[in-house]
Amino acid sequence: MRRTLGRFGPIALGRVRNGRVARVVAVAVAAIASGAGDARAGFGAPPPAEHDEGPAQRYGRLDREACEEELTARGVPFAPVEEARGVLAPVRLTGPLRGVSFHTGAPAAVRASSPWEIVDCRLALALDDFALLLSAHDVVDVLHYSIYRPPPAKWPADKIASRHLGALAIDAASFTKKDGSRLDVEHDFHGRVGADTCGAGATPIPATAEAIELRQIVCDAAQAKLFNVALTPDYNWAHRNHFHLEVTAGVKWSMVH
Repeated sequence: MRRTLGRFGPIALGRVRNGRVARVVAVAVAAIASGAGDARAGFGAPPPAEHDEGPAQRYGRLDREACEEELTARGVPFAPVEEARGVLAPVRLTGPLRGVSFHTGAPAAVRASSPWEIVDCRLALALDDFALLLSAHDVVDVLHYSIYRPPPAKWPADKIASRHLGALAIDAASFTKKDGSRLDVEHDFHGRVGADTCGAGATPIPATAEAIELRQIVCDAAQAKLFNVALTPDYNWAHRNHFHLEVTAGVKWSMVH
């Protein structure tokens, strides 16, 4: 995986402090209301200075107790999972985050015990921030392909994993709004492998309203450093139908492509 940061454009979205994205959301709302979604204007903003810590970096340092305490303090609906191989702090989300539900397409009865619904607490914090950003777009439901993918049977019981094996990444496929309309990554993103996702030269082809809004969502999240990694259909064919959004513990870098 390349550790290069995608280029960001000149739209100032403000700096994220204390792991919150309120300022980002406020400016995003203003941009949408003013029609500032012209693809030619670029997406995102100059990344914070290298020494400025993003939420994902802070969350990555948390142990299970501290992380669950923060989830509780925020009022996030969750239930601890006793054990999930490779996961530091496994939990299940038991309700929406700030009015936004995150789930697979399996029936509710199946989701209650499915391993693909287990999420590391640190990613849950990032998703809680992400939900605040999504609310500016009237998103109420995020369909994902998986979060946790259990490691192979030979994986050591005491070894903490990363990415999906550690329940630290979500593959978000579509975003449904209050009015029932949906932003589908595979059909609406309109990217090209190798193209820039964010920045002055980043342009979906064709530049539909849905494509522009999907760019705004992923690039605003990247600018806010809600995730260390954000991969889109511009990255490679394997990501043609989803956004891979990941918290990576123990690193200071972030990237979007």
